[in-house]
Amino acid sequence: MASTGRVDLDGREIKGMTICMIGAGGFIGSHLCEKLMSETPHKVLAVDVYNDKIKQLLEPQGGASLPWFDRIQFHRLNIKNDSRLEGLIKMADLTINLAAICTPADYNTRPLDTIYSNFIDALPVVKYCSENGKRLIHFSTCEVYGKTIGSFLPKDSPLRQDPAYYVLKEDESPCIFGSIEKQRWSYACAKQLIERLIYAEGAENGLEFTIVRPFNWIGPRMDFIPGIDGPSEGVPRVLACFSNNLLRHEPLKLVDGGQSQRTFIYIKDAIEAVLLMIENPARANGQIFNVGNPNNEVTVRQLAEMMTQVYSKVSGEPSLEVPTVDVSSKEFYGEGYDDSDKRIPDMTIINRQLGWNPKTSLWDLLESTLTYQHRTYAEAVRQAISKPVAS
Repeated sequence: MASTGRVDLDGREIKGMTICMIGAGGFIGSHLCEKLMSETPHKVLAVDVYNDKIKQLLEPQGGASLPWFDRIQFHRLNIKNDSRLEGLIKMADLTINLAAICTPADYNTRPLDTIYSNFIDALPVVKYCSENGKRLIHFSTCEVYGKTIGSFLPKDSPLRQDPAYYVLKEDESPCIFGSIEKQRWSYACAKQLIERLIYAEGAENGLEFTIVRPFNWIGPRMDFIPGIDGPSEGVPRVLACFSNNLLRHEPLKLVDGGQSQRTFIYIKDAIEAVLLMIENPARANGQIFNVGNPNNEVTVRQLAEMMTQVYSKVSGEPSLEVPTVDVSSKEFYGEGYDDSDKRIPDMTIINRQLGWNPKTSLWDLLESTLTYQHRTYAEAVRQAISKPVAS
């Protein structure tokens, strides 16, 4: 492809490329497509069953043609059973696989679908890339780490304060899951096994790959309204759950007291990291990258308190007198649920290889996200009210 007029981190010219993006219509895919269209000359073969979140990139507004109209094509297909997938991968220089079932309630209630979606359905993608000599960026999850070593220490152990027992490193931290009857780990196990298969393809067959482990990517267009921009069944991730509670003026439900700790990163910061991976293959190939923001660490209870404050600011609505309620994990998720205690990403490898660090504070990313969600929810309610009632 033609020159882009841009250089990579080592001063080499970046060549334009064609990218097959599987799951392009989702939250992460929509932001990545937007970034590629607005800031690069790369072409995207956007593969998904839905395109609602990327319609603004596909359809001209007000009759004016989009500046990237010839650089993005949408292909509506399900990778489970569509023979066109290999052809699209062959047409591309790079395949990015974002497709997954990644809703916590599904791990517990739909373990077979979860395993098939995250392992079996990903197998052809890896196979086609390997057999056709195509580079692969595969999206995994921070869930592959499971529980931290620190979670097995006595509650009063001073070692619990030692980062060595809870900071997660791509090349050192063990992957510790619960017992087999804790079906919540079906997702993590499937994701870990596909990582191992990709790594083996690289070692034995020369597959050029990069594995991404996201740590709670947050921002506009993440699913948050059940049945409207996300599944109508099941329980979404914690921030989406809390958003729904706030929008509906309901108390935020804290599972098992909200003592689990998480870090959150703004989607736009994370997409910057992915673009560096795309355009710096010499530094990214063969690497597994944590992509998170260890500076934005909170307990789930602290997150609820902060979101309540931020939402009151962006909506102008007063907070509830009782903003949170405690529920058990069994009551909330059902039998067989288990949880990790802490997920703090070590950023050494991505900083060393790509020079990347996240920028956006937790307060700012929550303000951006909740502002978007408040406006979107208000519009959804307005449209629902204005629809004629069938007689």
